[in-house]
This record gives sequence, C-alpha cells and structure tokens, in this order.
Amino acid sequence: MALVNAGVVVLDCAEPEKLAEFYKGLLGAEETDVTANRIGIEGPGGFRMAFRRDANATPPSWPRPENSLQVHLDFVVADLDEAERVIVGLGGRPVEAKDPAGPYEERGFSDPAGHSFTLRGSTASTAPKQG
Repeated sequence: MALVNAGVVVLDCAEPEKLAEFYKGLLGAEETDVTANRIGIEGPGGFRMAFRRDANATPPSWPRPENSLQVHLDFVVADLDEAERVIVGLGGRPVEAKDPAGPYEERGFSDPAGHSFTLRGSTASTAPKQG
C-alpha cells in the first residue's frame, strides 16, 4: 500500500496570483482551491500545481551559478515554436538561445517569477540530461 496517494508541485513565489495565471494559460488548467496564501490548479490530464505566497522568495538565477536551480519542470509539447509564442505572450522568458540539434530538441524558459522549465518536443528522449 502506498504511503502517499497524490502529489502536488508547489512553487514558492511573491505573487501566487500572477504565477497561477501563467501556468493556467500554459497548461490549460483550472483553479481548484484558493486561499490568501496559496492557489492550486489542475490541468486536463490531472497534473496539479500550487503556488504558495512567500514574501521573501528569491527567484532562481539559473543558468547563472549564484542562487541557481531550485526546481526544474519539463513539459512535452507537440509544437515547440507555438508553445514558445504562448509562453512569451504569458510573460515567460527564454533562458537558452540555442536549440540542440536532432530529434531531442528542447528549449529552456523561466516563468514570470524566475522558476526554470524546459519544453521538449513530443519525440524528445526521456533520458536524463548528461553533463
């Protein structure tokens, strides 16, 4: 019997309302619960996230080494170019200017609060990144 029945990815941030809007737009998600300090969302495939208010949250600086990677999310998409246009329109920012060659194309971004995530084409490998 499993000890944990479900999990939620929770990102700390100064403005959970703003970050929830970004991820609702990215994932096609709906709000599931809202309190003064936390907003939960769920995407159509059951993927759940929450955004917790932390007035002292320090945005990650990845790929710079100081205050680097705190959490990293991967999202699989069918069309990388279209997904990038949507992300930038929602307030996200590209963090890598080059695309890996070949069938393992992926692109790095940060959300409006500075959390990093990667978009991978639907044909991309699920193997861990080397190096």
